[in-house]
Amino acid sequence: MAVIAFIGLGQMGSPMAGNLLKQGHKLHVFDINQGAIARLVEKGAQAATSPAAATEGAEFVITMLPNGDLVRHVLFGEQGVCQSLSPQALVIDMSTIHPLQTDQLIAAMSERGFSMMDVPVGRTSDHAVAGTLLLLAGGTSAQIERATPVLMAMGNELIPAGGPGMGIRVKLINNYMSIALNALSAEAAVLCEALGLSFDVALKVMNGTPAGKGHFTTTWPNKVLKGDISPAFMIDLAHKDLGIALDVANQLHVPMPLGAASREVYNQARAAGRGREDWTALLEQVRNSAGLAMKQKM
Repeated sequence: MAVIAFIGLGQMGSPMAGNLLKQGHKLHVFDINQGAIARLVEKGAQAATSPAAATEGAEFVITMLPNGDLVRHVLFGEQGVCQSLSPQALVIDMSTIHPLQTDQLIAAMSERGFSMMDVPVGRTSDHAVAGTLLLLAGGTSAQIERATPVLMAMGNELIPAGGPGMGIRVKLINNYMSIALNALSAEAAVLCEALGLSFDVALKVMNGTPAGKGHFTTTWPNKVLKGDISPAFMIDLAHKDLGIALDVANQLHVPMPLGAASREVYNQARAAGRGREDWTALLEQVRNSAGLAMKQKM
C-alpha cells in the first residue's frame, strides 16, 4: 500500500480520496475546506496544514483542483509540494485544466528533477463515489505502469492517452463535443415540441442513428477515416435537409443558432466543390480550413 498526498477535496476529490482509503492506502490530505479534511480524517486519513506538509514522505502526490493556476500554486507556491517532494515520488494531476498549462507544469517539474503525469477523469461525481471513474492517463509507459494500482482504486477503466499531456487533451475533446452536443440536442428537442412530435418517438429513432450515437462511432469509421468519400449521403443532400429544418424552425419561431452555424460549414464545403462527396467529407473541409492538410504535406 502506498503513502499518498491528496490535495483538493471537492465534489470529486473527496470521494476519490475516500476510495483510496478503502483500498488501504495511507493518505495525507489537504484542502482549504477544513470540513472536507475532517470528514476524511474520520475515515482514517491524516490531516496536513499545507501542500508541503501533506507531501512529506509521500510516494504519490495527487492534485484534484478547479483550475491550472491553483495547481501551479500548490506545486510551486509558498508551502507548496516541491518544497518537500522526494525526487522518487510521482505527481499525478487529475484536475481538468488548460492543456497548455499542463505542458508547462510538466516541463517545470521536470526541470526541477521531479516526475509528473496528467490523469483527468471522465464520468460524474456518482462514479467518483462508486470508484468507477474513467481514467485518462497522460504519461510515459513507466509512469502509467507505476500509477495504475493507485489509479484503479478510484476508477474501473484506464485508457493510456498517448504520452504526457495527452490525458487532458482527450478529456478536453470529449467535454467539448458532449457540451456542444448538449446545446444542439436541446435545439432538436424543442423543434420536436414545436412540430408536435412525440419526443419518445424521436428518441426511439435516434437511438439507432448517427444523431443519437454520434459520427465518431458510426459514419466516420466506415467512410472518411478509411479515405472513402464516395457518396453514401451527399453533402448537397445534407445541406438541403438542414435547410428545411432551419426553415421550419424559423416559421415556428424556434431559435436554432447551432444549426444555423453548422449550415455555414456545409456552405463552405459546397463552395469548395465537395457537394457530391459523402457528408463525412465535412471532416476534410474543416481540416483544410484549419490548415492541417497543408501542414501534413510540409
